[in-house]
Amino acid sequence: MSQPIYGIRAILEAVHAGKTIDKVMLLRGVANPLIAELKGACQEQNIPVKIVDEWGFKAYQNRNHQGAVAEMSPIEFQDLEAIVQAAFEAGQDPLILALDNITDVRNFGAICRTAEVAGAHAVLIPAVGGAQVGEDAIKTSAGALNHLNLCRTESLVGSISLLKESGLRIIACTEKTNKSLYDTELKGPCVLVMGSEDKGISGSVLKMADEKVSIPQHGKIESLNVSVATGIALYEILRQRG
Repeated sequence: MSQPIYGIRAILEAVHAGKTIDKVMLLRGVANPLIAELKGACQEQNIPVKIVDEWGFKAYQNRNHQGAVAEMSPIEFQDLEAIVQAAFEAGQDPLILALDNITDVRNFGAICRTAEVAGAHAVLIPAVGGAQVGEDAIKTSAGALNHLNLCRTESLVGSISLLKESGLRIIACTEKTNKSLYDTELKGPCVLVMGSEDKGISGSVLKMADEKVSIPQHGKIESLNVSVATGIALYEILRQRG
């Protein structure tokens, strides 16, 4: 269960103590010398900071929030490099699922449920621009988030570049190609990148792909739900791995 923290100094102490914080909300226009220190500390820890107007603090109006509220994540984020190294040392081909622009909590939870069942080594998400990892996400994932390695990064491009340098092929599932998922070699260490249904995979991430694949469609609807598409892609990877 997520736990709110109220007050600038209390949040600062939590950040410095290494607590897993999902996000920090700051009231627009608040003048406090500690605000700059808090922003800097959050940046160092890849904690997203959101500036909101007064309406965004209505739920906390009876609290002494001093213009700052943080949500502690019920999930501990893991070290991506350590996970990849451990997989290689165990004689396994790392399978990392990277999510770009996926903000819907229900889709995110469903994707994580499938990723855990499919045996993905980790799910990689951006610190900013992704779904909130809270109670709703855990519920939608049917508890899978409690058993899945979840990694958060300040730069999705940077982390994917690191994975590429570590020997993982970058497989982007996108409608911007005619190459079928089923006609592509998907064995070996790889990163499967999935984007949202509306925005898709961002251009900077798409440029890094070693392979761009699409899921064949024969109906009249333009696209699959992203959680369904992720399941199809993950299980094609597993099928090819045997």
